[in-house]
Amino acid sequence: MKPEQKLQWLSYLPNIITIGRIIALVPLVWFMLKKDYQTALIITFFAGLSDGLDGFLAKRFGWQGWWGGILDPLADKAMMMLCYLVLAWQSIIPIWLFVMVVARDVIIVLGTTYYHFKIGRIKQAQPTFWSKCNTVLQILLILFLLLDLADWWHLPFPMSWMFYAVGFTTLSSGIQYILMGRRMARQEQADVN
Repeated sequence: MKPEQKLQWLSYLPNIITIGRIIALVPLVWFMLKKDYQTALIITFFAGLSDGLDGFLAKRFGWQGWWGGILDPLADKAMMMLCYLVLAWQSIIPIWLFVMVVARDVIIVLGTTYYHFKIGRIKQAQPTFWSKCNTVLQILLILFLLLDLADWWHLPFPMSWMFYAVGFTTLSSGIQYILMGRRMARQEQADVN
């Protein structure tokens, strides 16, 4: 076996790390449901580190591939949705916020799928400024809540402020994506005619 072939398995390392992060969702949800927030916070911390590591390895060594492009965002979104689901189930976050976060993602996925199959291929999918703000705030909300629930650190202001900030950026980024989709569809039709 050639040395290149022996080392070829390393190119799968980012995907293996991502799959490990997906598997870690089971104990994360388990500990959250058991209200062992300290352990859940530790799992979340290592999941965040693994997310950074697999991204670094993929970019640094050119190990980016189709599977990684699917698995990595899937792992991130699954972790976020499951955390929001458990926190809403436990009445820690308001149900309206959970519904808003899920509805935005469902609308984006359905809209993108419809566009792809009925209108045309999406050439480049770049997150918008509001979408990036929303993602950061959604992650910070989970982190702050877990820190608070684990009794490791408490926010110097009411948590409701974070709920409204996440709600605002969720709504505004969702509207922005809907408007972008409509504009792209009109442009596609104008190009055809």
